[in-house]
Amino acid sequence: ESTNPNHQQKANEIIEKCLPYANKSIRIGITGVPGVGKSTFIESFGKFFTSKGNKVAVLAIDPSSSINKGSILGDKTRMEELVKDQNAYIRPSPSGESLGGVAQKTRETIILCEAAGFNTIFIETVGVGQSETAVHSMVDFFLLLKLAGAGDELQGIKRGIIEMADAIVINKADNENIKNAKLAKNEFSRALHLYPIKESKWQPKVTTCSAFYNIGIENVSKIINDYMSLTQENGYFEIRRNEQNNYWLLETIDQELKTNFYQQTAIKKALEEYGKAIKNSKTTPFKAAEELLKLSKK
Repeated sequence: ESTNPNHQQKANEIIEKCLPYANKSIRIGITGVPGVGKSTFIESFGKFFTSKGNKVAVLAIDPSSSINKGSILGDKTRMEELVKDQNAYIRPSPSGESLGGVAQKTRETIILCEAAGFNTIFIETVGVGQSETAVHSMVDFFLLLKLAGAGDELQGIKRGIIEMADAIVINKADNENIKNAKLAKNEFSRALHLYPIKESKWQPKVTTCSAFYNIGIENVSKIINDYMSLTQENGYFEIRRNEQNNYWLLETIDQELKTNFYQQTAIKKALEEYGKAIKNSKTTPFKAAEELLKLSKK
């Protein structure tokens, strides 16, 4: 995760040597708004997988403060049981300035975990809403956690994060909330049928669970197994992985271009000058950006 160029070179060498041992896992993205119970769900789900003889890695992304840039990184404290499991590994990472709710280095971390023998990878994202889509570009199965009675059942008919979900799980379906959970399940099921069939030929499923009481967890696992069987049989699984590799090739190029741009001495000096010109209304941000880009090409 270091931005030191020397460290990055070493990291790239390590990851390249790990590649022959990677790509032997199922990658599951888990997202949902804060308070939906992601940590409780992941702990319950993770324990279910380890009980079946699997090795589970949880890559949790913690929001970074836009003010002091810090992160709490408290996911391990919220997963008290899973953190003690010898077949589980939990790594919280700060989201930093990376867009899309996932840390920039998460994809490389997936490769490291796979090479270390973890065959089930959970990626828990910040959960800030419909703009959080980068996780979709690095996982095989995209799971969206929802709450019943939160007033967003009708969000199901809007295009956005729900459109990308391979399964929607209504969490906290327990006690007096069971009725509301069933109603929410029906609402989302109807909404999902409005979307055109996915390229994978998979019809997204909606189910309910109570991660706290460990109810319905096995059913979520069955849905994922059904999805994997279908996509491996029809070839979509491999197509999707190849598309993701191409996506991250372009993303990495974009990031490197941006980093190199801001590291140029001439750009640093010109940025300061154009900043003053904009402040004094002598130019516009758009014109300044155009001039800075021209300068970087010289």
